[in-house]
Amino acid sequence: MYIMESAPGARTVIDGQEVDYFCGCGYYGLQYHPEIIKAACEAAEKYGMGSATSRSGYGNNPVLTEVEEKASRFFGTESALYFVSGYLGNGILLQGLEDQYEIIFVDKESHYSVMDGIALANKPVVEFAHQDADDLRKKIRQHLKSSQRPLLICDGIFPVSGEISPLPEYLKVMVGIEGSVICVDDAHATGVIGEKGQGSFEYFGLKGERLYSCGTLSKALGGFGGIIAGDSKFIERLNEKSRIPSCASAPPTPAAAATAKALEILDKNPCLRKKLWENVAYARKGLRSLGFDVNDSPVPIICLHSKEGVYLGALQRELLKRGIAVLYVAGGTYSSVPESGAIRIAIFSTHLKEQIDRLIEEIKRLL
Repeated sequence: MYIMESAPGARTVIDGQEVDYFCGCGYYGLQYHPEIIKAACEAAEKYGMGSATSRSGYGNNPVLTEVEEKASRFFGTESALYFVSGYLGNGILLQGLEDQYEIIFVDKESHYSVMDGIALANKPVVEFAHQDADDLRKKIRQHLKSSQRPLLICDGIFPVSGEISPLPEYLKVMVGIEGSVICVDDAHATGVIGEKGQGSFEYFGLKGERLYSCGTLSKALGGFGGIIAGDSKFIERLNEKSRIPSCASAPPTPAAAATAKALEILDKNPCLRKKLWENVAYARKGLRSLGFDVNDSPVPIICLHSKEGVYLGALQRELLKRGIAVLYVAGGTYSSVPESGAIRIAIFSTHLKEQIDRLIEEIKRLL
């Protein structure tokens, strides 16, 4: 197990070695931003670590409500629900919408948080082939009864493969079915894709009723906790029908203060997204030049599939010896990982082009 001994960023220290860091999800380097650290420290001094109770009682404080206010501004919605972990977002959605659907259709490679959320729903579940709208249509024809309303759920961006779900294609399948619902786990899309960083639906220009998503503020935004944004009645419904927001402890107050500041920084600095997208395009072009099948996606997760004669696990180890940290994920050990395994490369807005050039050059030498 590797031990990170400094804040995550474009350069970090792992097991005593300073490395160029191409792992994790801190796509803007906000986890160590001085204003964010300052906000956390000031909140800790004023409020302590937390309320020591759930928000359904006396557990609210101005910092928690500030996160929701800034999140609703960021996402352009009336309201937002802030909770202790993005992992729980799918459970909150599925519990909150429980009277809106009778059967669930899920991409079989969806993240474990999606699958665990489904387990909380206690309703019939049908898996369809990964990112396959035709198979979704086929499974609906086979399993959907005339009296049922379907709910489709999937990742917006898959955490290792970096693929974006084909939501417009799914919508074409679902739109003709009365009462259908689409839910998206946008953990890796929040703050990253879409003109304003609002996620998968914004990226595809999809709007309308019965389209819902949940996200996390602990990845791209450098904060902590989960978020669901929407109109006021929808957020009230989630609070009423899901047990999670009212029964779980609130996020730690210092982390919430950091999160509020992170939302403010990202909202006021769209140049961060533009820089991220520039770095992503630059890295993808360079990796394509080495013969890897890498598309032009704006997603900062780049998945390198196995090549003949190249053992990806050995490639990771050799890169680390050269002061470059990437992540090897063996097949079958995580959602959306190819059977033969993959190298997951994360690109940050804070990476210098020289760092990306060195990553590509060292991979080239090792192939």
